[in-house]
Amino acid sequence: MLEMKNLCFSVTDENGTTDILNDVSLTIEDKKFIVITGPNGGGKTTLAKVIMGINQPTGGQLLLNGTDITNLSISERAKLGISYGFQQPPRFKGMKVRDLLAIAAGKALGHDEACAYLTKVGLCARDYLDRDVDTSLSGGEVKRIEIATVLARKTPIMIFDEPEAGIDLWSFARLTDTFREIHDQKQATIIIISHQERIIRLADEIILIGGGKLLDRGSVERIYPKIMAETVTGCNMLEVDKKC
Repeated sequence: MLEMKNLCFSVTDENGTTDILNDVSLTIEDKKFIVITGPNGGGKTTLAKVIMGINQPTGGQLLLNGTDITNLSISERAKLGISYGFQQPPRFKGMKVRDLLAIAAGKALGHDEACAYLTKVGLCARDYLDRDVDTSLSGGEVKRIEIATVLARKTPIMIFDEPEAGIDLWSFARLTDTFREIHDQKQATIIIISHQERIIRLADEIILIGGGKLLDRGSVERIYPKIMAETVTGCNMLEVDKKC
């Protein structure tokens, strides 16, 4: 179980201090499929990065299965079973796709096993296993390869930041099938940042973040119609508790 207690994250520059996250408290139970959504710039990615340890909170506490991990590094959290797929994945010149998958899995992978991970994200293994993860690949291709590495790690907690970004419709359909399969088989806790309806509708629960705060959380049946109504009528999502 992942617990966030009064998490805060602020940045300070010559213009003063800006609060990106403000007193966010959440509990995410094991093996749940959670979608975090909300307006752009509302703090969703920052929250995910705080969970992974990419950003260190300026206040509050983060617990994993009752253990305080607030001050642990990215590497230490990764060893505890948290993985992260970036919105804009890095590239690795000189590294083959098959080698990156093996590093993620922590072992040598047979041809069929490596192929299976690529198939899950809509890539033909024959065309990609021996390619370098460099600028010869499109953004969408690199994105899918990174998602495949997260799947290869088989961690208890998988975080994906807008996995649909840059991915074509056909590959996206295959990807959503993979997320559904992981959840149906109770393989991991899945946390996805997304605005995409098809992903949102897979969730056990939607968490709505805006203005650095937790605005609402609940079932898809309760939260999604509210989001759509506010979008259509032009209501500000930061004012979810007020009627338009």
